[in-house]
Amino acid sequence: MKTKNINDLKDFSGTVLVPVFETSAKNLIPIQFGTVSISSKVFYGKKDSYYLAEDNDNIYLFIGLGKKDIDYKSLKTIFRRVAANQKEAFTKCVGVSFPTEFKEQEVEAAISGLLLGTYSLGHYKKEVDHPFLDPEFELKILATVDFSIAINKAIKIARAQLETLSLVDLPPNKVTPGYLAKWAKDRGNRYGFKVNVLDREACEIEQLGAFLAVGKGSNNEPQFIIMNYEPNKPTENLKHIGLVGKGITFDTGGINIKTAGMLDMKSDMAGGAAVFGAMQLIADLQLPVKVTAIVPCAENSVSSKSFLPSDVIKSYSGNSIEIIDTDAEGRLILADGLSYLIKNFDPEYIVDIATLTGSSIGTFGHECGALFTDNEIIADALRKTGDSIGERLWPLPLWEAYTEDIESAIADVKNYSGKPVAGAISAAKFLQFFTKKHTSWAHLDIAGVAYGNDEFSKSKHASGYGVHLLTKFIENL
Repeated sequence: MKTKNINDLKDFSGTVLVPVFETSAKNLIPIQFGTVSISSKVFYGKKDSYYLAEDNDNIYLFIGLGKKDIDYKSLKTIFRRVAANQKEAFTKCVGVSFPTEFKEQEVEAAISGLLLGTYSLGHYKKEVDHPFLDPEFELKILATVDFSIAINKAIKIARAQLETLSLVDLPPNKVTPGYLAKWAKDRGNRYGFKVNVLDREACEIEQLGAFLAVGKGSNNEPQFIIMNYEPNKPTENLKHIGLVGKGITFDTGGINIKTAGMLDMKSDMAGGAAVFGAMQLIADLQLPVKVTAIVPCAENSVSSKSFLPSDVIKSYSGNSIEIIDTDAEGRLILADGLSYLIKNFDPEYIVDIATLTGSSIGTFGHECGALFTDNEIIADALRKTGDSIGERLWPLPLWEAYTEDIESAIADVKNYSGKPVAGAISAAKFLQFFTKKHTSWAHLDIAGVAYGNDEFSKSKHASGYGVHLLTKFIENL
């Protein structure tokens, strides 16, 4: 994609997008843009309304934004909808005329939304590409302010989110642990972060026992992926952030095999995909921070080699874990990921992200992710970051009263409470056990927001949740 600022539409030929804030429906003054005039009785900028006009070999697509206090997510969705549903109106040259009221955040939302609208779930279908995907496509910006920085940032955000959508939506016979390891190495080389992958043998040497237990039943070898980023021009006293993402490429439930919902379990690596996307974006933006990210990748399958309920396994931390339920596997690989991160890299801040429990969906539905931390400053920062971009979080407690849910008679800890209540909380308490009481750790359970139904496909698919959230949280630090 090529981007360019233009001062007017003289000698421009293509499609022009004209975002319009809502005016009075009874206003007798028509909406005027260049030589095009639209009666307010036909179009007055109502949210999610469109009006198509042609004049002087140009196609004008007027986009209704509604009231002027529109939020980031709504604006992004409107532009994504335009790109996805109106692509037959686009040419290989598109001009966007931003209202004078637009600030950089609005421009960022609009442009990233446009690019997300190019995403199609039909990865294995023969179909015509979106005009935006043509190598010669040009995006021209008509505005009174130079928005180049915001536009370049928006393109990078969308690029990382598009990668994440593909990782989650591609089938599990494609996206194996080995595929994710290759992906990480490729993007590390391309964007500038270091990648080290521990295979099964290396993990055995490192004694990553909880992680290895989960992948025992699969022919696809588990991969423990470690990524390190520092800016090209590092400064002194860089803040060091640690990320851990759940990378279960498919979850059968193991011996405690799932009785429902298995069709969607290719999405059980959405937390890991969010970390992959965030690492790409952080490096692409060259944020002045140091980031160490770990994504333990494994397939929880069923075979004669699978780990069993009532097994006792030894984790990387040295603590023993009683297996109550093999379908509570995500917390096992995260436990080793957190322990490895803390012991070997000791970051100042830690955030883990995972599609961990159905309990979080039972609590919040599909409106927000569940946030767990005892650090009120981090909780506030994460929540406000999520609110600002439409990737919302809401806190749940880590009270000591829930510790008994993970107490085992035979081992140091058990992986499942066995109770039909407070599942997200007891899972978070299990993870907290392996953080060595780190004072700046947060856990995000995104089971309800990482994958689901929306207007952009006829079947469930990835949302890209977490990529922008993690990056913006780190950027705000």
